[in-house]
Amino acid sequence: MRWYQKFNVKAKAAIAGWKGKTYDFSDWFGRTFWGVDNSQLVTNETIFSVISRLSNTLSALPLKLYDQYDITVNQAADVLINEPNSNMSGFDLINKIEVSRNEKGNGYAIIQRDIRMQPETIIPLDATYVEEFLNNDDGELWYKIQANSGTIYVHNMNMLHVKHISGASRWRGISPIEVLKNTLKYDKAVQEFSLSEMEKKESFILEYGANVKEGIRQNIIDDFKRFYKENGGVLFQEPGVNLKEIQRKYVASDTLASERITRSRVANVFNVPVSFLNDNEGASYGSNEQMMIQFVNMTLLPIVRQYEHEFNRKLLTKKDRQDGLYFKFNLGGLLRGDTAARTNFYQAMLRSGGMKPDEVRQLEDLSPIGGKANELWISGDLYPMEMDPTQRKTTSTKGGEQNDQTEKE
Repeated sequence: MRWYQKFNVKAKAAIAGWKGKTYDFSDWFGRTFWGVDNSQLVTNETIFSVISRLSNTLSALPLKLYDQYDITVNQAADVLINEPNSNMSGFDLINKIEVSRNEKGNGYAIIQRDIRMQPETIIPLDATYVEEFLNNDDGELWYKIQANSGTIYVHNMNMLHVKHISGASRWRGISPIEVLKNTLKYDKAVQEFSLSEMEKKESFILEYGANVKEGIRQNIIDDFKRFYKENGGVLFQEPGVNLKEIQRKYVASDTLASERITRSRVANVFNVPVSFLNDNEGASYGSNEQMMIQFVNMTLLPIVRQYEHEFNRKLLTKKDRQDGLYFKFNLGGLLRGDTAARTNFYQAMLRSGGMKPDEVRQLEDLSPIGGKANELWISGDLYPMEMDPTQRKTTSTKGGEQNDQTEKE
């Protein structure tokens, strides 16, 4: 058995090793025992919201393999974009890796190759069972995977690894949820306090003008409870008896302020506009287009570039890259703006010869029509700087009619 065959066998064991003839622990993979999952992803609404938006936005972006500026397809592109493995699509793969990156700080996917060393299968892994280390013999980065069938080691070229920021001396990304540990703890405490306050029953102080014996006091309390219950909370104050409700100190605005602080801190750590977490207080964007520009430039672009570099380095050969092949996400759809902004942009590009009509149609998800629509056009009132003025076409208006004249020497 050759080395790559052994690698494929062991890699599959790392994924499927939780299930055998006499046991099935596959449901345990990536979960907390005893039926309890305490991860912040399933217990905190704000964390769930920001991770959902980041992972869904990234996995929904068009991903293509380019040869210079032309779209092309090879085996690596087909595997990555269409069918990474028999159980998921390209959308699912990127979505799962991005969720793991934001939840654990690291997203991993193992690459299995065929006899020609071309990518054959890409399978996401739970970051909990993966560990990075440097080989002392050659200084190469390797990954240790804890599988049920044993520990396997994978070279960095066979492992897609995207992560949050990390220091120069570490290969593992920092988990944003760990950074937010104190914030989330405070938010949970406020929520629990609010729930406990809201669940408390109404309390009253009964003041009698004279001393009441213990037996009679209990009868008064029981009669008060019965009357309150049977009359829907309506009470009658008898002469000589003062009735005072014990005021609660819970104020709803306190909870709202706490939630706003939590959203702000979560947005800062995940580097997203706070408006993406449904907090529009203090928003200063002139338009939705400006907000999306900030989101794409400050948040998505660094993430996208990390994915692209991983795909280019580990799914393409060195010769492929030298020949001009590269993977690229298309961010243009997020920056197109509203209808008026797109119309002005397309008109400017068409009139200046920057775009073809068919290219505009493709950006608007319309089929190209070919012919003259696949040619560059330039406005008739624009001329090259070096053109002889006597060769320019002038337009004059006379008698309500427009006449075109060509000046001759």
